[in-house]
Amino acid sequence: MFLIYLGIIILLPLYAQFKVKSTYKKYSKVYSTSGMTGAQVARLILDRNGLQNVKVVETEGFLSDHYNPLTKTVALSSHNYHEASVAGTAVAAHEVGHAIQDAEAYSFLRFRHRLAPVANITSNASWIFIIIGILASSLNFMLGIGIALMAVGVLFQIVTLPVEFNASTRAMNQIVELGVIRNEEEPHAKKVLSAAAMTYVAATAVAVLELVRLILIFTNRD
Repeated sequence: MFLIYLGIIILLPLYAQFKVKSTYKKYSKVYSTSGMTGAQVARLILDRNGLQNVKVVETEGFLSDHYNPLTKTVALSSHNYHEASVAGTAVAAHEVGHAIQDAEAYSFLRFRHRLAPVANITSNASWIFIIIGILASSLNFMLGIGIALMAVGVLFQIVTLPVEFNASTRAMNQIVELGVIRNEEEPHAKKVLSAAAMTYVAATAVAVLELVRLILIFTNRD
C-alpha cells in the first residue's frame, strides 16, 4: 500500500508536468489561422469585455503566463506573447479568463485570493509541528496542530480547481465566439487547456493524499 501511495505522489505530478510540456510544445508549433499573437488575442478579449484597464505585458520564463489581480496585468511568456500559435492563443485566453473572473468578482477567485496569504504561512509552518509530532510520539498534539495547518493549504489547492477550470471554459467560449480559432482548431486548444489543468489536479490529489496519510497516523496513535 505504501508503495502505491509513493508511486502516486511521485509519478502523478511528473506525468502531469510531462503532459503539459509535451502538449504545449506540440501545439505551440501549430500556426493559428487567425494569425493573431497571444498578446493580440489577450487584448482583443479584454477590450471586448470592457477591460481596457487591464494591461498585457511580456514576462520571462517558460509557461510563466499569469494574471496579477493587484496590478490588473495579464503577463504572457515571450513565445506566447509574440507568436501566433494555437497553444499561445489558448494560454492567453485562459489568463484573460482570470481577468474576467476578477472583474465579475467570481466567488471562488475571491476566496482563493483571501486564502492565499494564510495558506502560504500555514503550509510552511505545518511541517515544523508535523515533524516534531512524528518524532516525539508523546507530543501527538503537535502532529494534530500540523495537520490542521496543512489542511488550510489543501483547501487552497481544492479551491484552485474550479478557478482554473472556469477560466479555461471562459477562454474557449471567448476564442470561439470571437472567431479567433476555427472549428478544426478547437480540439487542439482544448487539449492545451486540459493538459494545463491536469497539473492542478495532480497537485491537489497529492496534497489530499498526504493529508489523509497524516490523519491516519494521528488517529492510529490514540
